[in-house]
Amino acid sequence: MDIRGTTDVTARIDSFGLPPVASAVLDRRGTVVRWSRVAELMIGYAAGDVLGRPATSLLHRSADAAAVRTEVERCRADGSWGGRLPTVHADGHRVDLHARICPMLDPDNGSSWLVLASDDAQMPWWMADQSMLAGMLAQSPIGMALLDEDLRYMWLNNALARSGGVPRDKRLGRRLSDLLPGLPAERIEERMREVLKTGVPVMNFEYRGRTAADPYREHAYSTSFFRLDDSAGQVLGVCYIVVDVTDRWRAQQRLALLNDASARIGGSLDVMRIAQDLADVAVPRLADFVVVDLLESILWGEEPAQPVTDTSRIRRAGQQSVTPGCPESIAETGDVVQPSFLAARCLIDGKSILEPVLDFATNPWITQDKLRLAKIREFGLRSLMVVPIRTRGVIMGVATFVRQMRPDPFEEDDLLIAEEFVSRAAVWVDNARRYTREHAAALALQRSLLPHSLPGQTAVEVASHYRPADESAGVGGDWFDVIPLSGARVGLVVGDVVGHGLHAAATMGRLRTAVHTLAGLDLPPDELLAHLDDLVIRLADEEEESAAGNVGAAVLGATCIFAVYDPVSRRCTLARAGHPPPAVVSPGGTVDFLDLPGGPPLGLGGLPFESVELELVEGSLLALYTDGLVEGRDSDVDAGLSRLRVALGRADRPLEEIRDRVIQALLPDRPEDDVAFLLARTHALRAERVASWDLPVDPAVVALARAYAARQLVTWGCDEEVLTTELIVSELVTNAIRYATEPIRLRLIRDRTLICEVSDGSSTSPRLRHSRTTDEGGRGLFLVAQFTQRWGARYTPRGKTIWAEQPLRSFGMALPSRDDGWDAPV
Repeated sequence: MDIRGTTDVTARIDSFGLPPVASAVLDRRGTVVRWSRVAELMIGYAAGDVLGRPATSLLHRSADAAAVRTEVERCRADGSWGGRLPTVHADGHRVDLHARICPMLDPDNGSSWLVLASDDAQMPWWMADQSMLAGMLAQSPIGMALLDEDLRYMWLNNALARSGGVPRDKRLGRRLSDLLPGLPAERIEERMREVLKTGVPVMNFEYRGRTAADPYREHAYSTSFFRLDDSAGQVLGVCYIVVDVTDRWRAQQRLALLNDASARIGGSLDVMRIAQDLADVAVPRLADFVVVDLLESILWGEEPAQPVTDTSRIRRAGQQSVTPGCPESIAETGDVVQPSFLAARCLIDGKSILEPVLDFATNPWITQDKLRLAKIREFGLRSLMVVPIRTRGVIMGVATFVRQMRPDPFEEDDLLIAEEFVSRAAVWVDNARRYTREHAAALALQRSLLPHSLPGQTAVEVASHYRPADESAGVGGDWFDVIPLSGARVGLVVGDVVGHGLHAAATMGRLRTAVHTLAGLDLPPDELLAHLDDLVIRLADEEEESAAGNVGAAVLGATCIFAVYDPVSRRCTLARAGHPPPAVVSPGGTVDFLDLPGGPPLGLGGLPFESVELELVEGSLLALYTDGLVEGRDSDVDAGLSRLRVALGRADRPLEEIRDRVIQALLPDRPEDDVAFLLARTHALRAERVASWDLPVDPAVVALARAYAARQLVTWGCDEEVLTTELIVSELVTNAIRYATEPIRLRLIRDRTLICEVSDGSSTSPRLRHSRTTDEGGRGLFLVAQFTQRWGARYTPRGKTIWAEQPLRSFGMALPSRDDGWDAPV
């Protein structure tokens, strides 16, 4: 027969709601003795072709003959049989029949067998084999359950019973909230009520909790709910399907923990901060209590000695607990600690340790460590992991993870995640250690290069402040200085080298030394900056040659301002190279920012610098500063200058008070850039402390000059200095008359030292010679050098001045030096 015929018959029979059923009768030997019309249509054999043949001849060749004989014997023993029969159609294709075989009794007490069969392909789902359907539901690995309208269990499969740890017979007729308190039953039942009310399914509702099957481990579940109605639309109950997604949830948690660790731990260059961040990230998401111990050398930026031994000093660098105050800890953060037995072993061999259960029987070290034993018993510490903090093969410390509140012990997956983010933290700790070493070295270098005390001078009273940048920027190249000059004058300098770190600090030291040297030559400020510019260009060329091919080579440059103040004339000469303008505060409190020619920053070359000279009223305040004082990321220069103007307004106050007011108004606790500023209040030398005489070009005037000087010293009460001063005046005036031109002028200044100056109209510089024993002259400057504290020459617009200083031995004759407001670098 063909498919159409079968379909037609099937359709006609389906109108009664039942599938077509073929029937046949077999005698006791299995021979076909009856054959129905439906059987003919179902497998294509007419009755004449089948009657009298063994039924086994109708089976498909795929049927196992041994299995057929076994099933026949079972049928005879059990009295019936049901199942699937693979038969062969008359045209040769296979037809699977769902068959039921049962015995029949003949009138003569003979036995025969009735066979009823339906085509599997035409069987409706609701008439499937009940055992197969029951097996499918019972053996499904996914938990399933049916609850009535009161949310009481009506049916559940084996998977749900196993996952919950509550047998089926104890669940039926009871509610979820009565059986599994470790799950968020109220939330689950709320969703089921919503589904019963609306009929709208809820898919993939996720929650976490513990069940009786695994009470010490938290699981994650994804549950879907749908309402079950009968054919009349009446609500029968709610069905739910639950899948254990713990592995996926734990993987997501591990990834989130690693991402959080990367975001939170890597944001600092402070070793202690990183260690504390590590502990903070792990609690409570991984552990209930975490301690981080580091080798002490790490905290100071040193390379840790390897291998770690029993004598290595360990410090508690960070700790965190779910209990406020970390009462489980035996030490405070920063204390030197004796590591536990497991931590010491981990430090020595560099291998992680997992102790899922802290059992006294298997861990005898616990009873030997009395201090930690007391903590374990007091707080119920139950599970432990120890992970080395290691990078580049160097062990820097150890992190210990403990659980006490959470009942589930640590597992291998927990150890893997701990090792992962501890290894990341180790890289950050090592970076911070390297930074700490470089930062400390740069800061020490910079502080060693900055002045720590004011050289004795009376021209100005000073107050200063230096503050390095915060840890994210490093140490910079800012500096300031006060340089005593000849003639009771003083040089004031503030500079700023581009960049941060050791390179900037080293460059700053070279420039500061150069400024001292150039200032000692008594060069005017504009010439001094020009020479300094040449030096920076040479240094930059050297850097470029040494860093050939290095893309990250530092750019060398600097800004600077240099001022020279003369307390005799009260004149101040200033020049700047790309530096912020200085502020001058009058004794009345008026603040002016001097409009000095800006000049290019040092290192550009080819552009001139200009000096400006102005007269300052005694008691004026001169403020020199670097740009870090008045500008930042969140404020522009104009706003900073306005705040500085307000802070400097009360010039009559003590310099220390003004300095502190500037710090409070303009400096954050951790500035973005180095800050250096210098406040100088000017003083004037009274006329009675200065004496000068114009001398003619006449050798006879030498004796007169000695007499002028001696008489003035007696007037000042400096009798002990008369003899030496007469010698100095004699030699300097003689040289001026012999080798120089007019005008010749002698000047004595009684400051904290006695200063003798002889000026002339020549620009020829004197030279100290070592005369031979037969020479009649050439020993004048040699004698001057021997009898004075220091001597030198400076050039003026009209010639030069030879000067010599000698200490005042007469007590009470020297002026006190002005260094009250000196502030050592912080």
